[in-house]
Amino acid sequence: MKVLGIVGSPRKQGNTYELIKYTLDKIKSGGFDTELVQLAGKKIQPCTACNTCKEIKKCSIDDDLWELFEKMLSADGILIGSPVYSGTAPGLLKSLLERTSWLTYTTGRKFERKIGAPIVVAARAGHNFTHAELLMWFHAKGFYMVGSNYWNIAFGWEKGDVVNDKTAYRTLDCLADNFIYLLKHLKEA
Repeated sequence: MKVLGIVGSPRKQGNTYELIKYTLDKIKSGGFDTELVQLAGKKIQPCTACNTCKEIKKCSIDDDLWELFEKMLSADGILIGSPVYSGTAPGLLKSLLERTSWLTYTTGRKFERKIGAPIVVAARAGHNFTHAELLMWFHAKGFYMVGSNYWNIAFGWEKGDVVNDKTAYRTLDCLADNFIYLLKHLKEA
């Protein structure tokens, strides 16, 4: 079984990357394959609502989305990490979520019964809204959502600040343990 971690930040190897990598490493130590993908540097345009995907079962926009969508389809679990920009997820991540939403509906709701969880980092505020925003995406796609001992959030402004948030790491430890537990039970089922 495989878990895909998506870093929804337009910055490479920042705080969001650190949190997703940490959680994936814990899941990998549980005996599962993992892969980390950063959206930074990728071109993912917003959905144009052209409805072509209904006809051809593929998006008409030629950018970096399709390769990532195929990785999402092949994963058993998905972690989505997001920084908070102006109180919400950044536009690049929102484009990914919008377009994969349409694609999963037009290709047969293929995210259903996968495991998912959000991880959010911000300097001061916006965590709860962004966390809820990602939970709603997972919920509407039919994921089994994994919880922890607190919200999967962290505080950090400058690159590397997040390593000082010890509460966040305890939360991610619990999240990874719960992710592993559910993966093992689904594998047995």
